[in-house]
Amino acid sequence: MLRRLYDWTLARATGPQAEKWLAGISFADSSFFPVPPDVMQIPMSIARPERSIRYAAVSTVASVAGAFLGYLIGSVLYKAVGVPLLQFYGYEERFGEFAASIAANGFLWMLAFAFLPIPYKVATIAAGSIGLSLPVLAVASILGRGGRFFLVALILRRYGAAAQRLIDRYFNQLALAATVLFVGGFLVVRYAF
Repeated sequence: MLRRLYDWTLARATGPQAEKWLAGISFADSSFFPVPPDVMQIPMSIARPERSIRYAAVSTVASVAGAFLGYLIGSVLYKAVGVPLLQFYGYEERFGEFAASIAANGFLWMLAFAFLPIPYKVATIAAGSIGLSLPVLAVASILGRGGRFFLVALILRRYGAAAQRLIDRYFNQLALAATVLFVGGFLVVRYAF
């Protein structure tokens, strides 16, 4: 199933709607959606390495915009939207401790969550719930998300063809590793904070 999804995504990576999908997923990932933009950005960059920097820019801009929606959910819609989202992802129980940690070290936490493959939406909702400074959110989001997406873009721009051969050859092992990282990110947030 994952192989079919990868092949489907790769086939659409050069299509006319690819960047819109990338922007939509990047935006939603920072506020409410469980799928990271990497699932679109990586295949798109492999299919067209010469456009990988552009794709990183699209991911970054949309993701930072989505961070402000996550912030809004935490600050204005916390009871109506934030709590149900946190319950859905299993984060409600430890969210108070995490929010207090963000209040104490907001920039560093936001930067770490923006860069690492862990659910950024939890951090943006927490930032809104505690009223973290919007400039801090913006700078940490730009640096963290931009750093992550541009790093991927530069690697794939340089090694796109080799990366595709590697993925094609070791798809099952890489899919397993990506799944472990994805689930691990959720578990880290759930149990470490």
